[in-house]
Amino acid sequence: MRKYFGTDGIRGEANKELTVDIALRLGYALGYYLRKKNPEKKNITVIMGSDTRISGYMLRSALFAGLTSMGVNIDFVGVIPTPGVSYITRKKKAQAGIMISASHNPAKDNGIKIFAATGYKLPDEVELELEALMDDFENISKECMPGDKVGKFKVADDDYYLYRDYLTSTVKGDFSGMKIILDAANGSAYRIAKDAFLALGAEIVVINDAPNGTNINVKCGSTHPEILAKVVMGYEADLGLAYDGDADRLIAVDKNGKIVDGDKIIATLALDMKKKGELNNNRVVTTVMSNMGFEKYLIDNGIELVRANVGDRYVLEKMKNQGLNIGGEQSGHIILLDYNPTGDGVMTSLKLVESLRDSGRTLDEVVAEIVDWPQTLINVRVDRDKKNTWSKNSKITGFISEKEEEMAGLGRVLVRTSGTEPIVRVMVEGKEEEMVVRVAEEIANVVKEELV
Repeated sequence: MRKYFGTDGIRGEANKELTVDIALRLGYALGYYLRKKNPEKKNITVIMGSDTRISGYMLRSALFAGLTSMGVNIDFVGVIPTPGVSYITRKKKAQAGIMISASHNPAKDNGIKIFAATGYKLPDEVELELEALMDDFENISKECMPGDKVGKFKVADDDYYLYRDYLTSTVKGDFSGMKIILDAANGSAYRIAKDAFLALGAEIVVINDAPNGTNINVKCGSTHPEILAKVVMGYEADLGLAYDGDADRLIAVDKNGKIVDGDKIIATLALDMKKKGELNNNRVVTTVMSNMGFEKYLIDNGIELVRANVGDRYVLEKMKNQGLNIGGEQSGHIILLDYNPTGDGVMTSLKLVESLRDSGRTLDEVVAEIVDWPQTLINVRVDRDKKNTWSKNSKITGFISEKEEEMAGLGRVLVRTSGTEPIVRVMVEGKEEEMVVRVAEEIANVVKEELV
């Protein structure tokens, strides 16, 4: 059972759930762990970056204190996307990287993500080891370095350019003649996205690029692209690109103001990669939530869809196991493994625009070919003690099997439980909307009968 780490680092409301004490103990624990794992290294270095949340100052100060007391050096690269920390950690051959961000969450929240020297997020066993060390604070604090041998802190602002130059180097040619609107979500993308697209010659307009510590993700960015859609149409731009707070996600908007989700971006990129002979094994990875219409589009274009559980770590696991180089989620968290081992919104946006430029087609023309099948989601409130028993209930599972047979390959059923509420979610998707609604209601009624 995890105590501090969740599915994506440590996250919670700053100063309440994610406290200075937790950050300090994590600093001690990580410093201790890195010293033990690198006994031959005299200079152990951690790359650290953050998004624009005001609580980032508080948390990084605590991390600085814990790490440097253990003799670990810190290169603080400032406000930068999460994938920027991953890249710089690999580029500079540091022993670890830390990103302070709660991604798409509200400004009151914050989080701490840790990367290994490889740029990948830490495996479960290492996170569990760090948790044990955090709880053994009294003992490991005795391993602190003498006052004349503590670690050094350095502001490494120029490392930003390592990442920016890497991003632009992945694009062949330029974007001259293209008009693009960028929504930086008042977060980590506020500088890097603009600099990258300007360097490639695009005509750009940037919105939500004035972070003040509390306006990150507020009615903007990838979770709220509605204003971006209006700006795109108002400026008669080719498309709009929206990032989240730490810029590891991308949602696009076509020239007509229609929102284009992560699945459709993946489809656009995968088809372009296939044409260029760059799509490994002609497969992509998305999650169980991806629409069957999207899957049919891929199949019609000779691309196989591999489904993973919801969560980027599960997508990445499938990609690595099968040697695949593109995967992601509807939310816009897209991994291009040829370039970065984590989701990278700015990188994805550059490759998307490059793909459109090379195809000579607009985004709306491309995604018009991807026709979503009707989908219905019903949340069934159940007895809290019974919510996780649905998969062991033969009446429920048997009824679901009957309905799947009835749909005869033209639909599917996905049942999931909420992680925080006594709710069982019944999602049905299929070719015919009337059938989808009927089947969803029938399954939801059986779940209610059995679990309420």
